[in-house]
Amino acid sequence: MAERRDTPWWERGVIYQIYPRSFQDSNGDGIGDLAGVIARLDYVAQLGVDAIWLSPIFPSPMADFGYDVADYCGIEPLFGDLATFDRLISEIHARGLKLLLDFVPNHSSDQHPWFIESRSSRDNPKRDWYIWRDAGADGGPPNNWISDFGGSSWEWDEATGQYYLHAFLKEQPDLNWRNPELRAAMSDVLRFWLDRGVDGFRIDVIWHMIKHEAFPDNPLNPAWTPEVRERDKLIQLHSTDQPEAHTISVEMRRLADSYGDRVLVGEIFLPNDRHAKWYGTPEQPQVHLPFNFQLIENPWDAASLRQIIADYEGSLPAFGWPNWVIGSHDAPRIAARVGEAQARVAAMLLLTLRGTPTLYQGDELGIGEVTIPPERMRDPQHLREPERGIGRDRSRTPMPWNDAPFAGFSTAEPWLPLNDDWRARNVAAQSADEHSMLRFFQKLLALRRSSPALTIGSFTLKGADDEVLSYIRQAGDETLLIVLNLSSQARRFATPHGYGLGDTIASTLARSDAKTGTVAADEGVIFRLTGKH
Repeated sequence: MAERRDTPWWERGVIYQIYPRSFQDSNGDGIGDLAGVIARLDYVAQLGVDAIWLSPIFPSPMADFGYDVADYCGIEPLFGDLATFDRLISEIHARGLKLLLDFVPNHSSDQHPWFIESRSSRDNPKRDWYIWRDAGADGGPPNNWISDFGGSSWEWDEATGQYYLHAFLKEQPDLNWRNPELRAAMSDVLRFWLDRGVDGFRIDVIWHMIKHEAFPDNPLNPAWTPEVRERDKLIQLHSTDQPEAHTISVEMRRLADSYGDRVLVGEIFLPNDRHAKWYGTPEQPQVHLPFNFQLIENPWDAASLRQIIADYEGSLPAFGWPNWVIGSHDAPRIAARVGEAQARVAAMLLLTLRGTPTLYQGDELGIGEVTIPPERMRDPQHLREPERGIGRDRSRTPMPWNDAPFAGFSTAEPWLPLNDDWRARNVAAQSADEHSMLRFFQKLLALRRSSPALTIGSFTLKGADDEVLSYIRQAGDETLLIVLNLSSQARRFATPHGYGLGDTIASTLARSDAKTGTVAADEGVIFRLTGKH
């Protein structure tokens, strides 16, 4: 893929996701807050990232920990207030960083004033701001749609004698984006935050936003088995990714572009061909970065990754910029999935592929599996389907800063347990260890920032080894070879035809003998290639 030259900040930059409840507590209640984020901004800047994405900070009953919004233009008191937010954005910008907010447009809280009005009567002016339907012919729900958290997507309202739709919890009623007044109100929400200086938004479940107008049943999924989530009994053909949703995406992009150099990141779980449509067209662009979660969801072996990368790159429109994610507040920790040695390889992969990387807090420390007693599980997804082991709490545990009580996160018991090894695996300890995961991330991020090949360079996959993934990044006179050994045995690799193997400029190991043409077990290496002969 060709080199890019005239690039906005979000193409060159790295995004760092902060889960505010779990980053830093400033007032001793065991829950992270905005003042805590401010207190740790020097750490984020020194890490070497370019932008912060904050998970939701809006007023919320916390049925789904902030993804049930009760006021789109306020700050949850647990986290602070608008004055603290304004100080946060000023401090972020003072450090040369950008700020993205998590915008949740598909649904609100059932405690939002809009929904309280909507459910008050059938003739309330805001009734149509949400999705209400009569019972089906059998007196049950209007169709067979299943909530992402299990059970019917429809909740009966006794007072008004209709069902309302909720793609997630019943406390999260879906908004009706076919209603022009609702659309105008949500545009005003975006303007409110853009006027305050935010640099963009990560848009939650954007592909859910419009439903089929006739609300037909979703087809059965013939591949479903009881081990898989109940939601997946059905193919979400009519409840997600409707053509009209792209019109909304175009409108959001037009609004963001009117503020200058802003970025929209869309949360989208779809096959490549449908995923790529969320870029839009050059004439009608949509989100800048439709989030690409494939490194989270797929097998961890060279053959699978090579195919994933090739297929994804091949699906992109000519003007589309790729992006990659290896961790989030919803996904298992990468070190828990593949072990610490391969987590280093994953870090090198994330930060050397073509495209914008997103790094999730704590992954730079190699936090792995966390023990959470059943009585301390908080995630509603887990509590509704505990037998499926899909809880997200293990990715949301507090950031360990040092070996002081409660890891320097708080002066009180945190809302979730710390990682089991927090006394050794914390920011202070890893900052002092030249060979730690944290220092490795800092070195990779610094290398990426200084290297045109790694930020805007062209990308070429090499080789066909089922255990070794390799590719070339090139810009101007700089040509780099990345070799990633995904096996637990040393492996040979070939220098690309016509090139000479130059210096080893980074390795996942403290010491590397890779110049011999062999990568050690679980080793990733970045080589400088000498010019073609």
